[in-house]
Amino acid sequence: MRLSDLKVKQSAIIQKVHRLENEQNAQADLVASRLETLGFIPGTTVQVITKGIFGGDPILIQIGFTRFALRKIEAEKIEIEGAPA
Repeated sequence: MRLSDLKVKQSAIIQKVHRLENEQNAQADLVASRLETLGFIPGTTVQVITKGIFGGDPILIQIGFTRFALRKIEAEKIEIEGAPA
């Protein structure tokens, strides 16, 4: 499941940040690196706070006490597992 699929007010645990191995998409790989730098690392609990009105973009995400607004395409790079027990 991807972070972009998570519903509002649901929490989950990050499994992996996907990177593109194609050299033509080097900018996409920079996005994955930046997400990891911001704290989107495996084992971290994330929660969707709200989603935008138009197509669910952007998505407001909370990690700990910090909130991030991610585009849907960025949230799709983050693989998650179901809500923590």
